[in-house]
Amino acid sequence: MTANDQKLLTGFERALADQRLHMVYQPKISLTDGTLQRVEALVRWEDPALGTIEPSRFVPLAERYGLIDQLTQWGLRTTLRQWLKWREAGIDTHVAFNISALSLERLDFPDLVERMCRALDVPTDRLVLELTEGATQPLIKLMDTLTRFRIKGIGLAIDDFGTGYSSLMQLRQLPFTEVKIDRLFIEDAPVSEDSRLIVKTVIDLAHGLGLTVTAEGVETVEQLRLLRELGCDVAQGYLIAQPLDPDGLGHWQERFADIWPTLTGERGQSRSRSHVELDSLG
Repeated sequence: MTANDQKLLTGFERALADQRLHMVYQPKISLTDGTLQRVEALVRWEDPALGTIEPSRFVPLAERYGLIDQLTQWGLRTTLRQWLKWREAGIDTHVAFNISALSLERLDFPDLVERMCRALDVPTDRLVLELTEGATQPLIKLMDTLTRFRIKGIGLAIDDFGTGYSSLMQLRQLPFTEVKIDRLFIEDAPVSEDSRLIVKTVIDLAHGLGLTVTAEGVETVEQLRLLRELGCDVAQGYLIAQPLDPDGLGHWQERFADIWPTLTGERGQSRSRSHVELDSLG
């Protein structure tokens, strides 16, 4: 381990023990009518000495040094408790939570997640667990674990589809309920015939398998309108909202309902917005 990694690991262990991590939530909307479908829970770590640390730096360390289960349980419990607060405020949505493939190696993990939901009175069908495609090669060996999640009513999404291990066969074999198309394909789909074809093919394939399709990284009006034209189900990205503090979800929902007709072109063409500033809805 390098000195920098050791410093980062020590700081992360301290942050986890002292409850100095926090969650933010990025909305996902229906491309049919713009309504809130679910939020993706994202962990954040801001250290007094180290500054803002990206998950891409501390999550691999947590996996490598045996802290991923502790992080997952803290994050999931925090997210489920926040769902209860939203329900009390009249916001009934689903929550998506990223999990490590390492957690799936625990045979009791589905039971643990179900117990957490029951203890907090959160219906299991309000929860979707997201796994990155790069992790799905070994997941084939964990079919029983994944199937148990589905039996319990918990959704499963394959994240960053199209960038990792070839998973067309695994879409058929594994019990996923949702496919998330990677932002790399969404980015230039309005101007690249190849990317447009790939996006359309994934949408048609997923629908043929009975799966919901979510587009990641939607940042322009052109992307959003193209995805609607291609029949994509759900979208998330900075055009819609940045990750929000939990108390900001209700306010965002009200603002987005007002702006939706403009984004889709249903409210005239008086305001042409090919790109929305990153902080406009966040």
